[in-house]
Amino acid sequence: MDVLFDQSVASWVLISLAAFIIGLSKSGIKGIEMINITIMAIVFGGKASTGVVLPLLCFADVMAVKYYHRHAQWSHFWKLLPWLAIGILVGVFIGKDLDEVLFRKIMAIIIIVTVALLLLIEMGKNISVPDNKFFAVAMGLIAGFTTMLGNLGGAFSNIYFLATRMVKNDFIGTAAWIFLVINFFKLPFQVIYWHNISLESLRIDLILLPALLIGFFCGIAIVKRIKDNSYRKIVFVLTVLGAVFIFFKR
Repeated sequence: MDVLFDQSVASWVLISLAAFIIGLSKSGIKGIEMINITIMAIVFGGKASTGVVLPLLCFADVMAVKYYHRHAQWSHFWKLLPWLAIGILVGVFIGKDLDEVLFRKIMAIIIIVTVALLLLIEMGKNISVPDNKFFAVAMGLIAGFTTMLGNLGGAFSNIYFLATRMVKNDFIGTAAWIFLVINFFKLPFQVIYWHNISLESLRIDLILLPALLIGFFCGIAIVKRIKDNSYRKIVFVLTVLGAVFIFFKR
């Protein structure tokens, strides 16, 4: 993993930007996280980047829960969590020996599906999704699978929460608790089974923490200014733009 630490100045600027974006995302600016995924994959490679990013996500999740813990909607938390866990376990065994090129193709397909589902939900104003158990199962499985393979589960959780039409703080609080649990659940698999997290990758994370913290507190200030009736539209637009960005940049 020494090669991970041996990066150019340009690469350090990029991954510092990615850490800043992680902070923004965890503060409640959902959808923007796919830009961070793309940057990290460009610098470290698709699979290796997940080991660098995951500890940063765990740290940011703790901060998000501390700030938004009172706003969680526990019915949706428990509806998604078991299927997320199953999706992660599937991703653990499928993703361990995936060829890098194949991995990138899978990620591109996932992005296309994400955008298509978002548009379908947005056009289907009369679709009653929150009580649809099949939808919750499908989103949980896909989000779990994709979060293990490339930390992309946020896109699919966004789809679910957009469909439920939660208010801003409930959206952020529920997502914060869900990703706190599943990202810590993923840690031992990344360390023990994939060997993707090492002392060198943790050194990188430590250096990137200030950028993450700045992003988080900047994001908190921005989210406070966003009205509830505008928040859902902003998340939709950012998720779609993020999906397009990662599709063309990979």
